[in-house]
Amino acid sequence: MPAPDLLPRIVRPDGLGYDPDLACRHLSDVDPAMGRLIARVGGFSMRPEPTHSLFQVLVRSIVYQQLTGKAAATILGRVARLFAPKRFPTARDLLEIPPERLRAAGLSTAKTAALKDLAARALDGTVPSLSRVRLMADEEIVEHLTAVRGIGRWTVEMLLIFKLGRPDVLPLGDLGVRKGFALTLGKRKLPEAAAMSRRAERWRPYRSVASWYLWRALDLQPEEPT
Repeated sequence: MPAPDLLPRIVRPDGLGYDPDLACRHLSDVDPAMGRLIARVGGFSMRPEPTHSLFQVLVRSIVYQQLTGKAAATILGRVARLFAPKRFPTARDLLEIPPERLRAAGLSTAKTAALKDLAARALDGTVPSLSRVRLMADEEIVEHLTAVRGIGRWTVEMLLIFKLGRPDVLPLGDLGVRKGFALTLGKRKLPEAAAMSRRAERWRPYRSVASWYLWRALDLQPEEPT
């Protein structure tokens, strides 16, 4: 079977680049522990969030880092209003606005610098268009986008899973995935990345689906008494 990154990129009407039922059957067949988890959680219900602009997604990702959803939404709203009547700034808008105006809207110095770098790299082509990124391999997308200040591998992996509907992404650094792995495999300690990676070889080419179920494993845990 060709490597996932060499398969034709067919996007279904639901935004996924794969058949979730086929993925669940595969995971259950190759890994009994994963099969038991899938049976407990039920059907795969994640669907990619629609988006029309990769640039806007990355702006939002930078603004939301290390903030609660409510606080980040407030700041993003203030930033957007700086460019009214436009609903959202373009890369050139962000590049040209004085940094002190962005900081006055609530952005930190680091996030202001990150947005400026993102804008510059969007204009020079380092950050590709959404239509172009849909044709790129996962690691190629990671390489391009992590060149932007403030964009790390985890951020790109979330984009691949939840925005682009890519089938075979395993966020080894995600705490929820690590906890879910330990629960599913009956481990007392959080796994090392190498151990997770070895086990996950059998999940290919549907490691995104496996990751989603590992996140759901945390939801199955009984609440601790207060």
